Amino acid sequence: MPVPTEIAAPDDPAEALAAVVALRRLADRLERAAVARAIDEGWTWQQVAEALGVTRQAVHKKHAHSRV
Repeated sequence: MPVPTEIAAPDDPAEALAAVVALRRLADRLERAAVARAIDEGWTWQQVAEALGVTRQAVHKKHAHSRV
């Protein structure tokens, strides 16, 4: 999926900030689902961390509680 190089924010700051919040929530849901699937398919926490560009400790701390 191509990533736009420029994104026009709404002129109204309240609308722009609401859009940021909505995008963060969507990104969090997508990350949780992708991590869960990767772990279910046998990926290690290290592999997931590398794919996300974070440390193993960071991804484990953020997502391990949902794997119990």
